[in-house]
Amino acid sequence: MDLITEMDGPFTATLEAAPSILVAYFPCTGNTEAVAGRLSDILAADLYEIVPEDPYTSADLDYSDPSSRASQEQNDAAARPAISDEVTGMEGYNVVFLGYPIWWGQAPRIISTFLDHYDFEGKTIVPFCTSGSNGIGASATDLHGLVPSTSWISGRRFSGTVTASELAEWVSELSLPEGAVSAKAA
Repeated sequence: MDLITEMDGPFTATLEAAPSILVAYFPCTGNTEAVAGRLSDILAADLYEIVPEDPYTSADLDYSDPSSRASQEQNDAAARPAISDEVTGMEGYNVVFLGYPIWWGQAPRIISTFLDHYDFEGKTIVPFCTSGSNGIGASATDLHGLVPSTSWISGRRFSGTVTASELAEWVSELSLPEGAVSAKAA
């Protein structure tokens, strides 16, 4: 059974009887959450917000303060901030889109916590990030190093204002596992 979803433009995404897809994301300012929500709609995927056990405050995120929590975490490759809950049924997902904001040119350390916590063997991970200026850069490569036996597809940076049709076009260009999603012109 095919499910066709209308987008805000000339694209539609078709989900063929398929692998289960999860869009997992860590939000900070709302941009990553917006992109994750649009991707979830396009992919007819489940959505999971990575919520820190100890929420970040404005002071924690003060990039100009080297003693801020985020600065300290980003300077410690071994930092693993705790996550408040778990993905239910992670073993059932074949494809995981993993979203995060760029912090100091990298993924926040809570993304490392997420990757360390689950078995991703046999899954495909597609990273995406949000940033006003920085690209995805080495952040995805560094994450790949945490679960090297997993299939990774090159990710991309988006602004919080990316449209559903732009995301659908990106999805259509990905080499997702057979039977996953194919976005095509309507």
